Amino acid sequence: MSGTQCMLLVTLYLAAQTQDVPTFSSKVNVVSLLATVHDHDGRVVKNLTKDDFVLLEDGKPQQIRYFSRESDLPLTVGLLVDTSRSQIGVLREEGRASYTFLDQVLREDKDRAFLVSFDTEVHTLQGLTSSRSELAGALKQLTIPGDVATLVFSAIRDSAGNLMRQQSGRKAFMLLTDGVAFKDPVSIETAIEFAQRADTIIYPIRFTGHVQTYRPVRAAILAAASERGKQGLHRMAEETGGFAYEVGKGQSIEEIYSHIEELLRNQYSIGYTPARPDDGKFHKIKLETKDRHLIVHTRDGYYAK
Repeated sequence: MSGTQCMLLVTLYLAAQTQDVPTFSSKVNVVSLLATVHDHDGRVVKNLTKDDFVLLEDGKPQQIRYFSRESDLPLTVGLLVDTSRSQIGVLREEGRASYTFLDQVLREDKDRAFLVSFDTEVHTLQGLTSSRSELAGALKQLTIPGDVATLVFSAIRDSAGNLMRQQSGRKAFMLLTDGVAFKDPVSIETAIEFAQRADTIIYPIRFTGHVQTYRPVRAAILAAASERGKQGLHRMAEETGGFAYEVGKGQSIEEIYSHIEELLRNQYSIGYTPARPDDGKFHKIKLETKDRHLIVHTRDGYYAK
């Protein structure tokens, strides 16, 4: 089944759950979005209606054809964990908190998750499963190798292309890393494109270990790489509709996971049919609320199939 067909099936399911929503034929090109809304204090806004939103594609206004405040669609979570040497000292905490998150979020017989680690290689430690015991066992396999590399963009590309793209419903990556790619043959642009093509939201959680150096030149290089990594994580979140976090900036990883859980439980499902041919190009999306004090998080565009 193609990505467009999967998107259409999702749309038809949601349309069936919403009153007074038109039904689309199989020939209609439907674009579906999942969005979350915050106020300026960071609180999730849960009570908006279709008429509260303004939607543009490539700068042109679009009519929202279906809308739902609560999505009961299946959830697929990809847990992508950095196991490079920069994560020494934080790996155990990452694994413990990740299991707690998955245990709370995954609904039995409805949602699934998988676990991927990345360092000098990308390893799928656990394929798609709804079994908490299988996920717990996979998390215990997280280890840090002796060699040095961080294939963060490769992990996103491979997970999106090989695992996420074939799934329907709501899809999200939990990306635990400091964001610093090293010896990675894949670019951040490619990683974002693969996530967008798979309709997958990225929630980066910046989790930095404590690596000390006493050589000024090396310290400056590491500081510059760290800042680039941080900016890259924010870019991946922004362009896929996610939210970037940083452990230690007034938030524990448990608090961060709690916030992500709230986001996943309070998404707006929005769909529209652009008046143009299905041309295979990337199209920019801008979704806002009429209340300019609110902040909308959704993907910034999509590739027409």
